[in-house]
Amino acid sequence: MKHLLLLAVLFISFSTTAQSIFGKWESRDEKTNKVDSVIEVYEKEGKAYAKIVAITDKTKKEALCTLCEDEKKNKPVLGMEILTGLKKDGDEWSGGTILDPRNGKIYKCYIKLVKPNKLKLRGYIGISLFGKTEYMARAK
Repeated sequence: MKHLLLLAVLFISFSTTAQSIFGKWESRDEKTNKVDSVIEVYEKEGKAYAKIVAITDKTKKEALCTLCEDEKKNKPVLGMEILTGLKKDGDEWSGGTILDPRNGKIYKCYIKLVKPNKLKLRGYIGISLFGKTEYMARAK
């Protein structure tokens, strides 16, 4: 009976996690399609945030955000908060911003879980029509 209860608890917690934007996600390089970093999306005060928790290229692990123009200028990219202040709006999270440390630019964005292990992230300037979409797989 204890084993059944444990299995039920594990199944429920796994199902809940798999149905959430929160957790670790793999970001892929556009040119090579290889995982170049892992971001962790987390909730703080009812809003979604994300930070870079891993960089796969050993030569970039010590990289600084030299192109950033705010307080993040010349700060380490690893550990940097790149997604800030998204609020839940139906089945997506929006109203916040995302920083692209590759170019130092900040964009409006929204994220949406399109499958239990697939996250859609759209960054844009002005309106969502003028932007770029990235799909991320849940990190294992």
